[in-house]
Amino acid sequence: MKLFQQKTKVQKFSSAKEFAEEYQIGRGDFILASKSAYDTYFAPLGIEAHVEYKNKYGAGEPTDLMIDALLADFRKTDCGRIIAIGGGAVIDMAKILVLEGDYSTEQIFKREVPLKKAHTLIAVPTTCGAGSEVSNVSITELTSIHSKLGLADDSIYADDAVLIPELLTNLPYSFFATSAIDAFIHAIESYVSPKANLYTQMFSKQAMQMILSGFKQILEHGPQYRLELLDEFLTASNLAGIAFGNAGTGAVHAMSYPLSGVYHVTHGEANYQFLTAVFGVYQKLNPEGKLKEVNRFLAEILECEEEQVYAELERLLDKIISRKKLREYGMTEGEIRSFAESVEASQQRLLNQSYVKFDADQMEKIYRKLY
Repeated sequence: MKLFQQKTKVQKFSSAKEFAEEYQIGRGDFILASKSAYDTYFAPLGIEAHVEYKNKYGAGEPTDLMIDALLADFRKTDCGRIIAIGGGAVIDMAKILVLEGDYSTEQIFKREVPLKKAHTLIAVPTTCGAGSEVSNVSITELTSIHSKLGLADDSIYADDAVLIPELLTNLPYSFFATSAIDAFIHAIESYVSPKANLYTQMFSKQAMQMILSGFKQILEHGPQYRLELLDEFLTASNLAGIAFGNAGTGAVHAMSYPLSGVYHVTHGEANYQFLTAVFGVYQKLNPEGKLKEVNRFLAEILECEEEQVYAELERLLDKIISRKKLREYGMTEGEIRSFAESVEASQQRLLNQSYVKFDADQMEKIYRKLY
């Protein structure tokens, strides 16, 4: 039985300039980037590479139509190496470029075609949440079903993950907060996954420790203090990515996908809506096992009783950034049941990795509580 693997080489640099020089980025390289990050940190370096900006293909989270357009542009070049500079959306889109063949995004995500790696990928995250730079997962919205779908396959691992804390400097506070909370969710969901083991849980625990410690410091010193902690948060996100890349995420992610797919709520913010509600239900249904372990661990960090962990966690995170009711995104009461049924029909990969596997009735109750 496979316990653990880490295929991606992880590197860290102090600046974009140091990275560009070390990797000799230039002609023959295809760069997909967040425009703001690239213009600020890389454009002044005069790099002679083929550069495309993610916003050319659309706003928000990736869709199959956006990736199809990107694939068309990439296939017109003779570039061999792909460099993704951006958040999880940029890196997830770039992962599909590494595959051999002229297949459509829908064919790839539905696994209707063979998946074989043909190009090198270097992933450079500009947020502290996705962990996509070290995972074998890409997420997109399939417009035919109006829901997100995940592709998990070793062929789309990045060859190198490059951490440059400098790139997070201009990240707005709201994006910093929701992406860091998303990294925490990666860590806690992977910790209680049926696929978790000692190896993955070491990464999960270290990530949770670093993120919650950082949040406590931000609450003590103010939002600007996050600029002193960018290295720690970027590293924690990477550790959480390694954990969930091996053990997977679960119901929190599964239940967030219709919210992102229909109302285009960003990935981290959507996940945040469901964190404590899902784990509260886990607590009622199966309080022993891995959940009891993680509760004990979190109780020490949060300085509370084990029974109060999720209430205390909710209080802490709501001080970092407040959550909304689902109705505030435009969701209607009539969609509650259809969202639950959609998740049950399309997200079995994630539901099977959950601490407790939910059915549509259980998910409907959670949606209704948060509505």
